[in-house]
Amino acid sequence: MHHPGGMSILYEDKEIIVVVKPAGLLTIGSERDKTRTAHYLLNDYVRKGDPKSRNRVFVVHRLDQDTSGLLLFAKSEAAKIFLQENWERTDKHYLAIVHGRLTPKEGTISSCLAENSAQRVYSTPDPARGKLAHTEYKVLQESRKGFSLVEIHLLTGRKHQIRVHFAEKGHAVVGDRKYGRDDSISNRLALHARSLAFTHPFNGRLMAFDTGMSEDFVRLMAKL
Repeated sequence: MHHPGGMSILYEDKEIIVVVKPAGLLTIGSERDKTRTAHYLLNDYVRKGDPKSRNRVFVVHRLDQDTSGLLLFAKSEAAKIFLQENWERTDKHYLAIVHGRLTPKEGTISSCLAENSAQRVYSTPDPARGKLAHTEYKVLQESRKGFSLVEIHLLTGRKHQIRVHFAEKGHAVVGDRKYGRDDSISNRLALHARSLAFTHPFNGRLMAFDTGMSEDFVRLMAKL
């Protein structure tokens, strides 16, 4: 298995590439960092060291820098367009460890999400200012110290959606220094994109990938 930049390549064919991104790696470049990104590293990988190669990867969706898990890239413009147009129908599940114990143990958090000039996302009662977001969740396990392992079904894919929805309920994701508390419990954000299921852009097959629970999640839950 190839591991460009610490990513694991789970699947690759002529049209798509599915990887597991480690926490701390950007999906695409920023002003400060254009090369230490999943997009740059995978472009380099598909070009196989030939800078004149016309091979490249196209970004279909993003994960926050501090979120680990499944990332899907296209290898053609046509595949990218198909996957993005069908993104709302793509099945996306996450795992998170959050502060506190949730009541009820399963449900759906819904709100309109907007972003301010400081790039901070928040819920607004005004639907004209925000985009509707739905986060379905189910508590899998509760720790003695008052933390919860939660499975999340992302029904919409807004920026920072999971982090904001749980923080606003008073159950911030562990390690979330932007929306939660500056806790020293975890040196990484306890959020992992666990599974993806989607229709292949060309052969129409259902593609499903599930990474299960990462080792650092198991260790962190045991510590808590």
